[in-house]
Amino acid sequence: MEELDRYIIGQDKAKRAVAIALRNRIRRREIPEELRDEVIPKNILMIGPTGVGKTEIARRLANLANAPFIKVEATKFTEVGYVGRDVDAIIRDLTDVAYRMVEAEAFEAVWEEAERRAEERLLDNLAGVGKDEPPRFPALMGRPQEPTSLEQEELEKQRRQQQASQEARVREFTRQRLEAGELEDHEVEVEVEEAQMQSMQVFSSAGLEEMGFNMQDMLGSIFPPRRATRRMTVAEARKVLTHQEAEKLVDPGAVAREAVRRTEEGAIVFLDELDKVAGRESGHGPDVSREGVQRDILPIVEGTTVMTKYGPVESTHILFIAAGAFHVTKPSDLIPELQGRFPLRVELHSLSEDDFRRILVEPANSLTKQYTELLGTEEVELEFTDEALGEIASLAQQVNSSAENIGARRLYTLMERLLEELSFEASDVGAQKITIDAGYVRQQLKDVVEDQDLSRYML
Repeated sequence: MEELDRYIIGQDKAKRAVAIALRNRIRRREIPEELRDEVIPKNILMIGPTGVGKTEIARRLANLANAPFIKVEATKFTEVGYVGRDVDAIIRDLTDVAYRMVEAEAFEAVWEEAERRAEERLLDNLAGVGKDEPPRFPALMGRPQEPTSLEQEELEKQRRQQQASQEARVREFTRQRLEAGELEDHEVEVEVEEAQMQSMQVFSSAGLEEMGFNMQDMLGSIFPPRRATRRMTVAEARKVLTHQEAEKLVDPGAVAREAVRRTEEGAIVFLDELDKVAGRESGHGPDVSREGVQRDILPIVEGTTVMTKYGPVESTHILFIAAGAFHVTKPSDLIPELQGRFPLRVELHSLSEDDFRRILVEPANSLTKQYTELLGTEEVELEFTDEALGEIASLAQQVNSSAENIGARRLYTLMERLLEELSFEASDVGAQKITIDAGYVRQQLKDVVEDQDLSRYML
């Protein structure tokens, strides 16, 4: 709760519900294994107008738990056989997110070693070590190998020792220059793998859907990776080579297995705009864009196995958080089976003027802090008075009441309009401190309130 309070104002009921859901996941790991599979997530349905924090609560929860997270809109999916995406894509996309998370962690674990190896490769490239060596087997190059005497062998041994000593001196000298940053703009040639078509379209039982099969894995050595040599600076080459070495040190199979495990055990899906597909059968049969979507979503929520390019993924223990305004429809308009899969209902209230004022200053990522830091890069120090904050909150409440209520998103509109002139002229203003008071707010935002046609300022 404390972590969520840092970014989200109010909505204690919703934060309490998601906190319990997260805690139950931790508790589930401690119970006997024979009972563990029987404990399924208590999916949550958030009901409330737009801009009150539904998405932010789910996103911050996922960040707090370091869980794979994906936000999808129910309106993007349609009943199988019609135009639209297959709902199985939710799990495939979620597994992709998990794979990238695990891969990033694996890269971080080996990054220091990868940097060391990349530095050695850069040294080889810059110092020219190993280039233009005489052939070790002259007979294979078309020249007969002449018998060597002991004296010739000794001379050859001395030559090799001198060459190795010279290479070591050149390498050490190059290393010193490289560490001193003298060669960052020097150009080198690096071999990179050219981008190829990594996936193909396949027909599945759910229709045409991109399964993401890796063509290189399927065809193997028949079509080896195409490589090309690119010229780039040492600074650019270091990044490329470090990434290449990190890939060599990480086992893709282990990453895929961990990604599947995390998806099955800890992933979170935020299903937005569920109210847009709420509807029952009409006289002419099921509505494709409503009940059909609900019936397709149902198996994913209640638990099914989806084939992904990383292996089969079971969705039974994935936490689903659905949300919708439900100002036209109501949760009871959902089909009963889907209603039963979201046993926890939480209603989020509309934001008040006091909520707007708190949102402006209290969150760790508040708008006033963001704009203060942005203009601070131009040596312009911003200061907001309490009266100014109260005036902005009052105007946000007033505009939301007279026009479309878009919740806290209205603050983005007003703050951008308030600081538009200052942001444009900040580079010419110079280093100075500017205080934003109530008079400045009323002067800059009077057009927003007085103009009855507010479409220009709508998000």
